[in-house]
Amino acid sequence: MSLIEDKEALKEDVIKRLKSVYDPEIPVNIYDLGLIYKIDFEEKNNYVFATIEMTLTSPACPVAESLVEQVKYVTQTADIIDEAYVHLVFDPPWDPSMISEEGKEVMAVSGAHI
Repeated sequence: MSLIEDKEALKEDVIKRLKSVYDPEIPVNIYDLGLIYKIDFEEKNNYVFATIEMTLTSPACPVAESLVEQVKYVTQTADIIDEAYVHLVFDPPWDPSMISEEGKEVMAVSGAHI
């Protein structure tokens, strides 16, 4: 029997949680910034593992470690996820074209620029 009844619903739940994490210098959450590249789930021995592949706006990001920890923490708060792994990648490199329309609207309203 599968522990994950609906992978899409679980993914949407994780995305909702990821939208609570913000880059401290930009008023847009990391999901709408386009920093999350991939969300995967795996079931093994009655445990559910989530793997998040993400990047940063800059490889020299001074808050990289805390962002990764926040992503791991909020992902693990989903009801059935037992453990989360976060892989930081820089390929493809992030660029402002990856920001969602919602993120662009928030930036326009707040006057933020990248």
